Amino acid sequence: MTMLAVDRPVAAAPTARARLTLTRSALITAAFIVPAVVIRIAGLHPDPVAALLVFGAAVVAASFLLAWAAEAAQIDVSGGLAIAVLALVAVLPEYAVDLYYAYASGHNAEYTQYAAANMTGSNRLLMGLGWPVVVLVSIVVARKAGVGKPSGLVLEPANRVELGFLLFAGVVAFVLPASGEIHLALGLVLLAWFGFYLYKVSHGDVEEPELIGTAAALGELPDRRRRIAVIGLFALSGAVILLCAKPFADNLVAAGTELGIDRFLLVQWLAPLASEAPEFIIAVIFASRGKGTAAIATLISSKVNQWTLLVGSLPVAHVLGGGGVSLMLDSRQVEEVLLTATQTLMGVALILGLRFPRAAAWALLGLFLVQFPLVSTQQRLVLCGVYTAAAVAGLIVNRGHLVATIRAPLLGRAIRHSGHPHHAERLPLGD
Repeated sequence: MTMLAVDRPVAAAPTARARLTLTRSALITAAFIVPAVVIRIAGLHPDPVAALLVFGAAVVAASFLLAWAAEAAQIDVSGGLAIAVLALVAVLPEYAVDLYYAYASGHNAEYTQYAAANMTGSNRLLMGLGWPVVVLVSIVVARKAGVGKPSGLVLEPANRVELGFLLFAGVVAFVLPASGEIHLALGLVLLAWFGFYLYKVSHGDVEEPELIGTAAALGELPDRRRRIAVIGLFALSGAVILLCAKPFADNLVAAGTELGIDRFLLVQWLAPLASEAPEFIIAVIFASRGKGTAAIATLISSKVNQWTLLVGSLPVAHVLGGGGVSLMLDSRQVEEVLLTATQTLMGVALILGLRFPRAAAWALLGLFLVQFPLVSTQQRLVLCGVYTAAAVAGLIVNRGHLVATIRAPLLGRAIRHSGHPHHAERLPLGD
């Protein structure tokens, strides 16, 4: 399905409701950002737990600012380079903490485990929680709207391009646990694959963005004021994230020590949850409004970014921090990466037919929750086996779509979208 961008009418003066929305959003985010900025600039050193809460809240607030700016920017952005720059900026909050850990690991070996922890946590959180919740919410909404008894979510044909890119990256990901390292050469390959992905997306079919909430209020501003506001939000959010990423990451580790919590687990789950919260919330909001296909397509795109841009950047940051050409993984990290890779393979295999069944959503969510009580290597390997068995079953069932998915990155045509769902189409559901 091809969607054409349409000329946007000249913006009228923002409504009173839009002004109220902008004012409220500005006050709320400022309430969380200002304390962190003051503490950072003043050089204060509060208790690790308190510092974690303050800097974590600032990162989340800045992530929302960045999300609103990225959405509103869709009105004015055009051309491949602009899309590429926007995509790189939009992932800043999600990757800033992880890249700091990778950079620090170059001169402090203890931080190596945290780089791997954050990467695997963000990956599994997105597919194990984000994907299923969007699908299940979409099904519930459709049933309440009287659309029969849908048993799944139908994707757009253009989404096969993202699945093809993700399938390639997911297969390559098995090199990490097999070799016990993330080598710089592999990182450059993944970054090149991400660059090709951006090229495909930037040359894909274009559709007019649909905005909600604060982003919609920004969209109502006159052109000049909107562009100034968007640029200002990009600059402000980027500065806050860069200012707070290091103290947030350091205090996350220190708080784990003070509270007696496994620092690896704290870094693995709390940091990604904080940085990805805006993306999750926006995706769920779109799903709740009957636009589940747009929401899940965006989360699939985010998964491509994680396995290419994020993983590919880790050895680069490690080298820049003074380390060697390989980011070495210990046995625990190898297990976590293997779990993440097998989960990815399962997720892609189950939706190769461009249909996300309800059963697949429950399976991903259930296996995601099952992992938390597992503490031994044997238990984690059993879970890897379950993921692999489900992936093989999915590949067998959807074998007729495998070749088309493999060819899609080269021959397919994507729909241009950014890090957040803007598609105006109503959700197609499988009966």
